Amino acid sequence: MQLQVHDKATREILGEITVAGRREADAAVRAAHAAFETWREVPVVERARLMFRYADALERRREDLALSVSRENGKTLPDARGEVRRGIEAVEFACGMPSLMMGDSLPDVARGIDSVSARYPLGVCVGITPFNFPAMIPLWMVPLAIAAGNAFVLKPSPQTPLTSDMLWTVARECGFPEGLFSVVHGATETAEALIDHPDVAAVSFVGSSNVARAVQERAVRAHKRVQALGGAKNYLIVMPDAVNAATCDAVMSAAFGGAGQRCLAGSVVVAVGEAGEAFAPMLVEAASKLRVGHGAEEGVEMGPVVSDQALARIDGYVRRARADGIPVLLDSRPVPGSGAFAAPVIFDRVDPAHELARDEIFGPVLAIVRADSLDEAIAVANASRYGNASSIFTRDGRSARTFASRIQVGMVGVNVGVAAPMAFFPFGGVKDSIFGDLRCHGKDAVAFYTQQRVVISRWPS
Repeated sequence: MQLQVHDKATREILGEITVAGRREADAAVRAAHAAFETWREVPVVERARLMFRYADALERRREDLALSVSRENGKTLPDARGEVRRGIEAVEFACGMPSLMMGDSLPDVARGIDSVSARYPLGVCVGITPFNFPAMIPLWMVPLAIAAGNAFVLKPSPQTPLTSDMLWTVARECGFPEGLFSVVHGATETAEALIDHPDVAAVSFVGSSNVARAVQERAVRAHKRVQALGGAKNYLIVMPDAVNAATCDAVMSAAFGGAGQRCLAGSVVVAVGEAGEAFAPMLVEAASKLRVGHGAEEGVEMGPVVSDQALARIDGYVRRARADGIPVLLDSRPVPGSGAFAAPVIFDRVDPAHELARDEIFGPVLAIVRADSLDEAIAVANASRYGNASSIFTRDGRSARTFASRIQVGMVGVNVGVAAPMAFFPFGGVKDSIFGDLRCHGKDAVAFYTQQRVVISRWPS
């Protein structure tokens, strides 16, 4: 079956993909397993050299990749360029695999006995990636897994599949062996076929929490290693001493960058004390000036959301909140163009228990919650079922330290709107934001894509 891929702003057809069924998924995994049997024997320094070539090739194609991301996802071209840059940084991290895979040793752990721990590849790894970062998230997975000695099958979102095809094309141009890295397209049936395949050793997933939970349960039943990142509701706490233009700019980027379609989107501002009265008008003024349009056009600051279905879901939240009497500081307005455009919306004095402040809306809707103290603000954030990221804006070191030690998230920002760690630090949250023990990025990712073994040896005289 063929599936058309559209420009999210103009609805122009960008290309077509062939949806893989169980037979095609099986063929991709079998080819990957055959490639793995040879690739696992390739010295890690040679695998790292391949990653150096790949990083260089992606660097030379980064503008093409950014344009692909912008057109099939809808985000602005500067945002897409930033995504591609973060993806390439992950490839650069994978270039250090000779050091990252080093084990430990202890001779004479007992009389005549030595112990050595070493890391070995797992086999065929599968990645199931979301629509909102079609370049970056695959590049979090593929290079590290392959540099560690595994083979990889990628199933991207059917809403943004073309960038993954481009990543595969560049890989082939760099000399990736046949079958080592492949891309299969499809939705639920394809994903389940990959997860269930007996030759698949590990599954990496990024998406909603409900699906992440289902992926984890399905993979664990089949005795596979699984890393499933779920949804988020990220709280930005603004203290009275941080009501300024820099904080406003950071919150605007966190709330409306990528049209709010980020797992690190700052979708709830918790204004502490007198901060609310001064900060809310600043946000409204800034958001009302955002230029919404085709992301690839110069000067556009926010593109469309990914689909009409996403737009309808977002509008549903806005309508229900208005019907519940929540004050609207900035209302939605018509946006010219044929795409699924949603304008920024800001609600004030939102009850922390309301769906506006609890659900992952995944759109340009910002809720302002009022709190009397930092303790109350932290309690509001910690009551969430999610625990991906949270930030505080303050000039007071004690407030920042208290926040960092008590907030229940995996990534903490201090005067940073989007608390996104670099590729050599772990990326991931707690609670319903992750299912599995190991996060993306950094040493966690190396540990996920390798099996540690301890060799205990004695050589009698």
